Amino acid sequence: MLVGHRTWVFENKPVIVSTGTVGGPFEANGNIPNDFDLLHDDMWLKQASFEKAQQTMLEEACQFAIKNSSIQKEQVKFFISGDLINQITPTSFAAKTLDTPYFGLFSACATSMESLALSAFIINGQGADYIMSGSASHNAATEKQFRYPTEYGGQKPPTAQWTVTGAGCALVAKEGKGPVITSATIGKVVDMGMSDPFNMGGAMAPAAVDTLETHLRERNVDPSYYDLIITGDLGHIGREVSLDLLKKQGISISEEQYVDCGLTIYREGQPVLAGASGAGCSSVVTYGHFLNKMKRGELNRILVIATGALHSTLSVQQKDPIPCIAHAVSIETGSDS
Repeated sequence: MLVGHRTWVFENKPVIVSTGTVGGPFEANGNIPNDFDLLHDDMWLKQASFEKAQQTMLEEACQFAIKNSSIQKEQVKFFISGDLINQITPTSFAAKTLDTPYFGLFSACATSMESLALSAFIINGQGADYIMSGSASHNAATEKQFRYPTEYGGQKPPTAQWTVTGAGCALVAKEGKGPVITSATIGKVVDMGMSDPFNMGGAMAPAAVDTLETHLRERNVDPSYYDLIITGDLGHIGREVSLDLLKKQGISISEEQYVDCGLTIYREGQPVLAGASGAGCSSVVTYGHFLNKMKRGELNRILVIATGALHSTLSVQQKDPIPCIAHAVSIETGSDS
């Protein structure tokens, strides 16, 4: 099952039998509103805080994933998820509501594919029949913790990105109908010495390239093997940096084949500067938009590389550089794999 140093190949092919995606009002006005199970018209979700609103979204995404499947909640053996806020308390509180054995993760915006990779690993090794995998973020909660509260009205540079208000969950099963998880390449921490918290895309690009190059080499496949190679939230800046780095390594990927969740979720004209980000970004776009394309037969093989900046408010204040990571998961239609 282990190929090379960092890649798992899942011989038993765990299946994504259902998903649940929830978003906010800004996402409702975005580019892919039809790919959400639920879109709220209120950032607060009738909660007392933005953190509680994020918790509610994750709970709803889990509920939709179960509702969209043929199983009962009690059949879910583990919940593997995480977020960006305050020692991942929104996710931990959602796990209390779900009442399922829980693994809490922090890989920043790479958490979505880390949780999916671990879910597939456990399922492939017959450690469970059903696992709920997901991640979530909330624009106002993240801004308050990592940048400036929205009410402050702080000016942002053009390299900054807009945190997605959303939650996405996938129900991974030992068997069933749906796209299968065929492999995962686990990222390593890459630190290029960048310290600007308003340029996440540029900071994360080298980690994305490192994981992609490793995945292609260890699986012995060409980029053309995949219909799409999808990065998590590099945005405009990180996408261009990563394309330049890939060319230097002799890896040729067409512009049409190389897409980014942070450039997919919002429409042109929305004030998102360099694009979208957030722990919920790659989960809602992957589990909503791209898996819907697979269900319609428009895609057969995709590689999703979720990217994360592993800094904290304290490390930024202490002028530390921003270490980054990227985890990759390949998803294929059952008929073509």
